[in-house]
Amino acid sequence: MSKYHDKPNIYVTQMVLKVKDLKRSVEFYKDIMGLQVLEEKDREVKLTVDGITPMVTLTQPKDLIDKLPRRTGLYHFAVLLPSRFHLGLFLKNIRDKQYPIVGGSNHGVSEAVYLEDPDKNGIEVYADTPEDTWDRKDDEINMVTEALDYLRIIEATGDKKWEGAPSETIIGHIHLHVGDLDDSLNFYEALGFNLVQAMKNQAYFISTGGYHHHIGFNIWNGRGAVPPPDNSIGMKYYTLKYPSKEKLQAVLNRLKSLGYKYTEDENKIFIFDPSLNLIQIVL
Repeated sequence: MSKYHDKPNIYVTQMVLKVKDLKRSVEFYKDIMGLQVLEEKDREVKLTVDGITPMVTLTQPKDLIDKLPRRTGLYHFAVLLPSRFHLGLFLKNIRDKQYPIVGGSNHGVSEAVYLEDPDKNGIEVYADTPEDTWDRKDDEINMVTEALDYLRIIEATGDKKWEGAPSETIIGHIHLHVGDLDDSLNFYEALGFNLVQAMKNQAYFISTGGYHHHIGFNIWNGRGAVPPPDNSIGMKYYTLKYPSKEKLQAVLNRLKSLGYKYTEDENKIFIFDPSLNLIQIVL
């Protein structure tokens, strides 16, 4: 596991998505993303890479509607592969299956390819570059957007083939649409995150422990964008993992003192960010 996705950091562990056709979505996450079915029940399937921990949970509520434009919610969630070699195998897989991509970039800190699931939920699949090559300045990390060298990444895999996502695969980060950057930053700082990079009037990237980002959020759907209706395709919630009871309690105390409200249900804590993106908080 990445050192940035373990104690003492705070990081994303699971996505819960609302989809219109459960069977179609399960096929995508198995065949294209390389996940395995962990648990199935009526209108819900949990998918995993290690056979133990759910990474993506798909739900099919009744009477779902398609996504509406210019709303808050999920921009993409990012699947972090263990190495550049595995990214090359993934690229082979989507090439061989002729699955369309949205794009790809070298961000300096990572190399990434972007695609969408059948419901147009955004997904990034990436591998981090060596940390000693990251462009750090004090607490900031400069991320860039340059061309991705697809062919060189694929060529480095030789004759090896994609055999599904490795068990070390994790969710590396999440990127959200929000209605206000500074309101969102204040909230996520209360959750324990630090600003790493700011794209003025566009997007902020935050993390713990010096990672390039565990969470990004942008106003590309418009300043003041409103949340989608509950019966819309898209993200139901995502899960943040905290390293200790003490750290979590300190965060909950800070949230309460700042006027942020959360709910506890069967030992599960849920809180909405200022743009009404729902978060589950766990230990």
